[in-house]
Amino acid sequence: MTHDIQRTPTAIDRIAEEWVDTLVEIDPTVGTYIGRTEGNGRFGDYSPAGHERTIEAAKRVIARLDAATAVDDVDEVTQTDLRSDLALEVESSEAQLQLRDLNVIASPAQGIREIFDLMPTDTVGDWENISSRLGSLPAAIDGYIETLRLGIERGITPARRQVQEVFLQAKRHAANDGFFTHFTSDATLAEGSLPASLARDLGTAAQSSAAAYGKLAAFLADELQPAATEKDAIGRELYALASRRFLGAKIDLDETYEWGREELARMVAEQESIADQIKPGASVLEAIAFLDTDPSRKLHGTDALQKWMQETSDRAVAELSETQFDIPDEIKKLECMIAPTQEGGIYYTGPTDDFSRPGRMWWSVPAGVTEFDTWRELTTVYHEGVPGHHLQIGQAVYNRAKLNTWRRQLAGTSGHAEGWALYAERLMEQLGYLDDPADRLGMLDGQRMRAARVVLDIGVHLGKPLPDGSGTWNADYALDFMGKNVNMNEGFVKFEVNRYLGWPGQAPSYKVGQRIWEQLRDTYKEREGDAFSIKEFHRKALDLGGVGLDTLRSALLK
Repeated sequence: MTHDIQRTPTAIDRIAEEWVDTLVEIDPTVGTYIGRTEGNGRFGDYSPAGHERTIEAAKRVIARLDAATAVDDVDEVTQTDLRSDLALEVESSEAQLQLRDLNVIASPAQGIREIFDLMPTDTVGDWENISSRLGSLPAAIDGYIETLRLGIERGITPARRQVQEVFLQAKRHAANDGFFTHFTSDATLAEGSLPASLARDLGTAAQSSAAAYGKLAAFLADELQPAATEKDAIGRELYALASRRFLGAKIDLDETYEWGREELARMVAEQESIADQIKPGASVLEAIAFLDTDPSRKLHGTDALQKWMQETSDRAVAELSETQFDIPDEIKKLECMIAPTQEGGIYYTGPTDDFSRPGRMWWSVPAGVTEFDTWRELTTVYHEGVPGHHLQIGQAVYNRAKLNTWRRQLAGTSGHAEGWALYAERLMEQLGYLDDPADRLGMLDGQRMRAARVVLDIGVHLGKPLPDGSGTWNADYALDFMGKNVNMNEGFVKFEVNRYLGWPGQAPSYKVGQRIWEQLRDTYKEREGDAFSIKEFHRKALDLGGVGLDTLRSALLK
């Protein structure tokens, strides 16, 4: 990678930069995510009025982009992708999706709390920002309730299942021993303690934040749950919109459903073949049971988990930077973290624009889970770290000489990012990092889950016929189906299925994104012939930063 030649910013770059400024002003949590601290003491407006201001601002940017002229390839990508992204936001608003924006994993109910995980805590000023933001949290919750209440008035509500689950989450945050109490009572500085007045302010703000989540819980139970829909499915029209938002591409949903079924069958057959290698004659379940008794593949406690994650990640970065990728020093630092919550899930957060906060891999370990199997999770480290999310997102941030801030830090889709991460898993297999059949079985366990999600997600939300013809997809069948296709505990399976039911179109974007990445690579390879270089393909693709998959295709195959 060579990023030392500074590109002269263009009119389209300025439009994109000003849009970032607008977003940071409207929603200061965006600023926190990318390392801009000017709004770290407050939240944005989660009310219907706040949403309308955002959409009107988006429409103004669309008009400016339509009037602008691209001067080079970088401009063409920015103009195409930013306009597409904003147009989808406007279309989603017209479909009134914001009025039903509540689910178990990625809605304001989670985001308002989760932003505190990314706030710096080193100085008195940092904790003053936290205290201020905690103090403004009740108003943020009030605005969110106002939006959901408007949805009740208009008959546009989330599914009851989502309301019930988020109610439980809110109750945990509202508890006297919940997140806010622990977060503020554990407040310390690198040297010395907090001023007494600030410690008191933090305690007061924590109580008001917990009370706000109690208010949200009461609203969910008393007002939204009775009005919520019994149906988990959102139907073909809204699902098609959601799919386009998560992929940045339009796909044939029916063809993708059938491909998902075929891909799932292929994953099962591949797993069965490897199970036989692990223990001759064993089924997949028998091979898994055999591996689960192997003490050399087991970690005990979150401290051991964090240490193993960090060591595995550091080794991959060091080795791949010598042989497969030109990884800048700024990207070589990846922090592996145990998340402060116990909701389940593993996720990545990108570095700030100046790399003062590095990229981080987070593991939210559910309560009571104390043992971890390395053979299951090795591929997860590659997925979240290098060559997965961290390399992809970190390289975009590093590429500041060429890409504007929006392209570096805010652009992109789940299909682009998660598709690349699954592509990276298979790449690591091809590079020999999963030669151990147990580790390969773990990778396939994840790939099988992602294939099953394509079938489940489209099946439920489009009301597809069941494979045996006995009816149509529903939540009960989805839960049973998922349980048969993943080797995970009942609580995890339930959470995952609830996630798919409440966040339509997101889960398939992983495997569908991987499919599109692989199709693009193969098409690119065919076009280049003998001149094809996989390293060059990866460099060109990642140098684009985050984009929708249609934009990725047009840029690479131009």
